[in-house]
Order: sequence, then C-alpha cells, then structure tokens
Amino acid sequence: MSDNVLFVDDEVDFLQTLSERMSLRGVAPTTTSSPKEAIELAKKENFDAIVLDLLMPEMDGLEVLQALKEIRPEVQVILLTGRATVEKGITAMKLGALDFMEKPADIETLMEKIKRAKANKLILVEKKNDEMIQKILKERGW
Repeated sequence: MSDNVLFVDDEVDFLQTLSERMSLRGVAPTTTSSPKEAIELAKKENFDAIVLDLLMPEMDGLEVLQALKEIRPEVQVILLTGRATVEKGITAMKLGALDFMEKPADIETLMEKIKRAKANKLILVEKKNDEMIQKILKERGW
C-alpha cells in the first residue's frame, strides 16, 4: 500500500518535481500551492503525512501547522524551508511538527521521515482506538 502524503508549497515547479520523484518511490502524492486548500484537504482526507513549506505568502507554515493539528491531532507534519532558523524549528516542534528539514530536501531522507510519520500516526490512532474501547467497556460494564 502506498503512502498517502500531502505536499504543500507555494513553489509550483518544486511541487511538481517532488511529486514526480515521490510517485516513483511508491508515494501517492496530493499537492497544493495553497495553505488554505491544504487545510480543507486535511478536513476531507486522512493523510499519512503532510510535507509543508514554512514560508508561504498566503499563510505562514506555523499557522497552517496549528490549524492542521486542531483538525487532526494525529496528523504528522514535516516542515520544509529554504530559510531555516533554529528558533522556527523549535517553535515548529513545540506546535507538534514531527520534523524540520532544509531545502533542497534529500529525497531518501524525506522518504525515511515520511515512513516514520506514517508509523507514528498509526501508533497514535491505535492508542486512541484502544482508549475508546476501554471507555466503552467501562461504561457498559463488560
């Protein structure tokens, strides 16, 4: 089964190239150059990971990260930027980003991070499901 990943970046050429390279590696890419559209897509579809540019004109990547975490707390976000700062990286991690990478991203490293994101998400979803089952069992007295 392929990894279902959303790529968000205002650089359309970069998105297209990244999408093609990821497709060759078994990733099912969805792309958008609009942070607002990314939020809408995340409401409708459950992605294994979201690879998000930090600096975009429509909305800052940190704002998008916060919105995504409110919609789907289990979502795993990998931030990419061409102008990384330690401060932004720390803020991103505090807001729930899985990882932070500088552009140009090494494809193999990004693939490893996507695999890790998918595994983390599965663990979080499984834990949430277990908690729900325990709650039901407790309420029903089984």
